Amino acid sequence: MNLPKIVFVLLSVTVQAAAQVVYLPSDSLIFEKCMQAMDVNKDLPLQDLVVQTALYFEGTPYVASTLEQTPEQLVVNLREFDCTTFVESVLALSYTRKDKNPSFQTYCMNLKRIRYREEIRDYSSRLHYTTDWIQTNEKRGFVKDISQQLGGAILPVNLYFMSTNADKYKQLLNNPQLTDKIRQQEQAVNAQPHYYVPVSDIDKRSEMVKSGDMVCFVTTIKGLDVSHVGFALHKDGMLTFIHASLTAKKVIVNPISIQAYVEGIKHNNGVLFVRPLEQSLK
Repeated sequence: MNLPKIVFVLLSVTVQAAAQVVYLPSDSLIFEKCMQAMDVNKDLPLQDLVVQTALYFEGTPYVASTLEQTPEQLVVNLREFDCTTFVESVLALSYTRKDKNPSFQTYCMNLKRIRYREEIRDYSSRLHYTTDWIQTNEKRGFVKDISQQLGGAILPVNLYFMSTNADKYKQLLNNPQLTDKIRQQEQAVNAQPHYYVPVSDIDKRSEMVKSGDMVCFVTTIKGLDVSHVGFALHKDGMLTFIHASLTAKKVIVNPISIQAYVEGIKHNNGVLFVRPLEQSLK
C-alpha cells in the first residue's frame, strides 16, 4: 500500500528554527530497527560503524531523484537510495548511533547538517556538487579529504553543468536568480585547490585507505566533478566499495576492486578518498 508522505515539523533546542522534514512512517521504523541493530557496534571506531551501517542496508533498492521537493525540504528516505543519499544517510545514521541521544530527531538534524550548506532556504542551499560537499563538510570538521596525503595529483575542477543546463532542473527552470546562486557556488569551488588519486595509482595507495572512507569517482564529463560515490571496503585481499548501484538497482558490495571499476568506466579517471572524522555533529 502506498502511504501518503507526511510533513512533520521537528523542533530542537540545538536548532534556531524549525525544520520541515518529509518522510513516511516506515522511514522512522527503519531508523529504529537500524539503531537497535547497530547498538552492539556503537563503541566501534566511527569508520567501522560506517561499514556496518552501510552493510545493514545491503539489498535496499536504488531509486534516483528522491529529494526533489518544491519548496526545498529535508527528505528522509531510508527505503531506497541513490549513491549520494546512501552515503549521506549512512554517515548521518552512524553519527546518530554515536550520539548520547540517538533519536529520529537527532538523525534528521545530522542529515540536514551533512546535506545542506546552512539553513534550508531554497534549492541552492543543498550541496549538489561532491567537491562542494566535501569542502563544506571538511570545514565543519565532519570529514577530511585525504586524497592529497595519499600522493594525489592536482585535480582541475571547472564546475558549470548546472548553471548552464538550468532547463534540466525544474527548480532552476525560468529562475535566473536561483541559477545565478548556483553559478556563484560553482565559481567558488572552482577557485579552490583539489586533488585526486589517478586510476593507475589506486591499487598502489590501497593500503593507506581504510574501510569506511568515502570513495568519490572523478568524471571527465565537462562541467562536472564526480559521477558516483560509495564507501571503501577491504575484502578478500582487494580494495572494493559498498554503494547504491544503478546497474544492480540496489545497495551492493562491488564484486571487483575500485581500480578495476574505474578502468571499466569510460568517463572516470580516478577517485577522491574522504575520511569521516570521529566527532559529534553538534
